[in-house]
Amino acid sequence: MSDYRRLYIPGGRYFFTLVAYRRQPIFTDEQRVMLLRQAFREVKNKRPFDLLAEVVLPNHLHCLWRLPKGDADFSTRWQMVKTAFSRRIPANVKKDGSKAIWQPRFYEHCLRDESDFHKHLDYIHNNPVKHGLLVLPGEWSYSSFKCFVNLGWSAQDWGGYSRYGRYGAGIV
Repeated sequence: MSDYRRLYIPGGRYFFTLVAYRRQPIFTDEQRVMLLRQAFREVKNKRPFDLLAEVVLPNHLHCLWRLPKGDADFSTRWQMVKTAFSRRIPANVKKDGSKAIWQPRFYEHCLRDESDFHKHLDYIHNNPVKHGLLVLPGEWSYSSFKCFVNLGWSAQDWGGYSRYGRYGAGIV
């Protein structure tokens, strides 16, 4: 068994990836994404954190969080988000009694600096393109990309691929 250790930094900024159980497509319609957002709001009211960026794809999601000063407990928050969402949808039950909705673990990366933040922000927003779901990040409805366009951090036509390769590399 692996000896996996997480890095808990009070007030830290983190990149997360959560995957659906056996990569099943659980976010295939707007209703499911709205239920996930409702779960986020519920948890944020109980255990505050800043959701800095996000993208929800059919079988996984990525996001950037900032935790409050003096608080490093992202694991409990994720457990609460996963539970709140799972209660809202029907699903098969596994042998251990849990619903077959989420992979048991998640991936996290503590962001080291602004460069690391921007690298992961770009990764999040270009992820639907990477998975062949569309041509430009701005075409994906379940992403924070348009918020960053409105803030002037990115151009509407940033990212994506053309027949000549990737273009629009980086934050404007």
